[in-house]
Amino acid sequence: MEASVNFSYETNFRLQRAQKEYSDWIDRVVRSEGFELGEVSYIFCDDEYLLGINQEYLNHDTFTDIITFDYTQGSHVSADIFISVERVEENAKTFKVSFHQELLRVMAHGALHLMKYNDKVEEDVVEMRGKEEEKIKMFHVER
Repeated sequence: MEASVNFSYETNFRLQRAQKEYSDWIDRVVRSEGFELGEVSYIFCDDEYLLGINQEYLNHDTFTDIITFDYTQGSHVSADIFISVERVEENAKTFKVSFHQELLRVMAHGALHLMKYNDKVEEDVVEMRGKEEEKIKMFHVER
């Protein structure tokens, strides 16, 4: 299985830094949890696009910031991760953080779900938030 992190866009948004910075970071996030990187695709879109996916595949009629389709097998992490840039912008304002900080949080959140971290009950939410913060800090660390 070839290891890669891919980025595609269903909106005008583009990552402001080199895609390699993000792909190297996601690889470090995955390895830091004892997993191996398979093929992970981040698809950046708007609210309407993600709402359509939410309705079609999950039967949810709500806006969300992220939907992750998990193809992980054993310790090889693979997925399609859809992120609404509009929700990230809104979350950044709500949480009073930069757009980039919130984008990293959401990207890490999707990756953490692949490594069996959940956020359905309060205890898991606390653990997930701690892991997100830990992984965001790794973005700025060189190999």
